[in-house]
Amino acid sequence: MKIIKTLILLLLIAVQGVACGDFEEGEALYDKGQTLYDAGDHAAALKLWRQLAEEGDPKAQTEIGFAYYLGLDLPQDYKEAVKWNRMAAEQGFAQAQHVLGVLYYDGEGVPQDYKEAVKWFRMAAGQGYVGSQIQLGFMNEKGIGVTQDYVKAHMWYNIAAATGYSNARGWRNDIAKEMTPAQIAEAQKLAREWMEKHP
Repeated sequence: MKIIKTLILLLLIAVQGVACGDFEEGEALYDKGQTLYDAGDHAAALKLWRQLAEEGDPKAQTEIGFAYYLGLDLPQDYKEAVKWNRMAAEQGFAQAQHVLGVLYYDGEGVPQDYKEAVKWFRMAAGQGYVGSQIQLGFMNEKGIGVTQDYVKAHMWYNIAAATGYSNARGWRNDIAKEMTPAQIAEAQKLAREWMEKHP
């Protein structure tokens, strides 16, 4: 569980998504310090982001959800994290889809439901969100929420590696030791086909 929380933290620090002048203003207020914990005007940033979130901005909704998830400048509240991330995820925002997958995977704010986690991870992975690609590799490797399938695990790790996430190469190579050459060839073929459909 700590691995997935570390992944989510690292992946969310570099926020992806739409450019919005007001959002960047909030980001600037929040990031005045060297780290997330340094003195920046977090209260002002969260106030601005909440206003944008209530107006339907998925990036701001995800930031509010993230603040609730980690308890950064807001009380830690997984149900609120689910609420805000679901709003953004249903608009197709990959980062929020990934976070929602994490919340279902860990059973935080919602009943633990690996199949629901897989659903959200697949949506985010389809948009190139590498954290979800890695998580799908892991879940296929271990048979969590899906039937154990080394071919699909290898495929997802291969896709994540192609995206530039170097650790995925090691996981892909480790799982290859458990596979036949035909299975590896099939996984590579599936990865190539997937990447052609999701450039």
